[in-house]
Amino acid sequence: MKKIICAILLVATLLSFCSCGQAQKKVKVIDIALTVEDYAFAVKKGNAELLGQLNDFLAEIQKNGEFKKVLDKYFAGGTPEAVTSATKDESKKQIVVATNAAFKPFEYTEGGKFYGVDMEIMSMFAKSIDAELVIDDMQFESVCTAVGNGNCDIAASGLTIKPDREEILDFSTSYYNAAQKIICLEDDTTFAECKTVEDMEAALKALPEGTKFGAQAGTTGYLYITGDEDWGFEGYKNISIAAYDNGSMAVQDLINGNIKYVIIDDAPASNIVKSFNG
Repeated sequence: MKKIICAILLVATLLSFCSCGQAQKKVKVIDIALTVEDYAFAVKKGNAELLGQLNDFLAEIQKNGEFKKVLDKYFAGGTPEAVTSATKDESKKQIVVATNAAFKPFEYTEGGKFYGVDMEIMSMFAKSIDAELVIDDMQFESVCTAVGNGNCDIAASGLTIKPDREEILDFSTSYYNAAQKIICLEDDTTFAECKTVEDMEAALKALPEGTKFGAQAGTTGYLYITGDEDWGFEGYKNISIAAYDNGSMAVQDLINGNIKYVIIDDAPASNIVKSFNG
């Protein structure tokens, strides 16, 4: 009897070990841009002084090479630099930046400090006007509103220039061109024959009714699937979409089998895929 019990326990242990040791499913980016857009920073509409300072600063760092140095830290194997936020204090000269720090490599957190292309540029800008940098991390959908109503000075959150946002914000000159791309499981062959954006659109329209996508709430990717008149996006009636706080949460749900695809900007897509694939 003891031998039988021991054998059962051994089998149970082995099964548990095998289950825990199963490799996580891998993901990939479909390397065809569905949309192309411009990133910019933004200030409250009518704040010409701050906008002028920001545009002058962007022109200067692009001219002297400092902008490229920041990009190289995140896109060319460099070492990202931590950015620390000061505590908001109205008695001091400060620049309060609204962001959603869940959009690597443009803004994210590690060890209680901020990193990312936008964060490093904002840190440099604050120093250029002899001000302290205060970073207000919030939901992405709140970023534009926070600046539009005057609670924050600058929106820096991988923000796309868009007509409805221009109603309450003035955008800086563009500093980055982005594109929407799809993430799927590594063994998914749905888009294997696609060569152009037209091929991708045809494949998306041919997906079964109710195919589930995931996207960060309020982003261009989300609007691309649901449809948006300002952007000229028709949307896809055969596709349902779930909103997430960030792209990583959406990809985890993809791996868990709860959704079929994720749509997100190309740079964060590459970072997320590398992270999940180890």
